[in-house]
Amino acid sequence: MSRIDPLPPLREVIDRFDLRAKKALGQNFLLDLNLTARIARAAGDLKGSDILEVGPGPGGLTRGLLAEGARKVLAIEKDARCLPALAEIAAAYPGRLTVLEGDALQIDPLTHLTPPIKICANLPYNVGTELLVRWLTPPQWPPVWSSLTLMFQKEVAQRITARPGSKAYGRLAILAQWRCDARIVLTLPPGAFSPPPKVESAVVHLTALPEPRFEADPTVLERVVAAAFNQRRKMLRASLKGLDPAIGARLERLGIRPTARAEEIDLEAFCRLARDFG
Repeated sequence: MSRIDPLPPLREVIDRFDLRAKKALGQNFLLDLNLTARIARAAGDLKGSDILEVGPGPGGLTRGLLAEGARKVLAIEKDARCLPALAEIAAAYPGRLTVLEGDALQIDPLTHLTPPIKICANLPYNVGTELLVRWLTPPQWPPVWSSLTLMFQKEVAQRITARPGSKAYGRLAILAQWRCDARIVLTLPPGAFSPPPKVESAVVHLTALPEPRFEADPTVLERVVAAAFNQRRKMLRASLKGLDPAIGARLERLGIRPTARAEEIDLEAFCRLARDFG
């Protein structure tokens, strides 16, 4: 394995600090520094950008981000056992790594970051989707970040990038693709991690659009999409009846088949419907 920095291999770091991944924290450590460097490169040119990383663990991706030239990395880590290993990385990259101990769901990182900001993380499985939804639904758009480069279980990555007509297509695809370009840039087998998860993982790269693809009120769009997909096996005339008892006539007026199911409706049509409700 080639070296990306003068620090020791991750397996040595994990053994020295006794960093066994904890299932309760959703941890699966990525040990190959060549792979972490590839993930960092997938985030684009890092020079001149601050990077937010959630769940750095022993710091494999952190090292990749710094080696690839990130101006600064802010790493939020809940597991205090990882802090000594991260401190060694901070010492090797003076002034470029700040580590906050705590829960990323409860910490506001913006006071520690200066735009332009990118988010790049091998997210803990148990909070990954919730964090993504938060980043995709800020009070104002465009957001403070320019891109998200995030690792998920492959099934979640496919839901983010799914197209209409597929089983994976749903609320997460619409939420992501309404305001972002989203694509899978890397797929990783279970054996790349310690311990190996039971499923494949994938890295998704999302680039924030200057404005949403189609006009719609975010709150109304979410309400319409949630109603449609909460009963995704039903036709729209049934699943959306709670929003409007005469939904069939409304759908026909908008050029949307009342007998269609939610997974058949594209983003533009959902936004058209949301505008009509708005």
